Amino acid sequence: MIKSILLFAFVFFSLFFLSFSIHQNYLQSIEVLLPFSLKKVYLFHFGYSLLICINFILLSTVDKIFEQLSFIYLVTIFLKIVLFCVIFYNPIFSEENMSFTSRISLFIPTIIFLLTEAISVAKILKKKQ
Repeated sequence: MIKSILLFAFVFFSLFFLSFSIHQNYLQSIEVLLPFSLKKVYLFHFGYSLLICINFILLSTVDKIFEQLSFIYLVTIFLKIVLFCVIFYNPIFSEENMSFTSRISLFIPTIIFLLTEAISVAKILKKKQ
């Protein structure tokens, strides 16, 4: 179990480091200033996705909860969206004319970490069965 946790931590940290670096370098090369901190967006997704995967590794060992993990995952996705909107309320909702680049810069980390998180949770659930 500790090996799995360390593996997921390594995967998510590598994903954070590579995708943030590439994204930041690209935005600097085209000289775009975002109305929010791109690093904070990536850190939010990194932390939340890692937390979900670690909790699912731990919860997959409890037989009573294992059958409900797919429903629990749906709730965690909903909570992730709500928390993201609460934390990044000002850049998302108060910015009247947010540029296309800014919108995409919010969307890219969400998709990257959501796909990785979904694949990770699927592997955890498949491994148990």
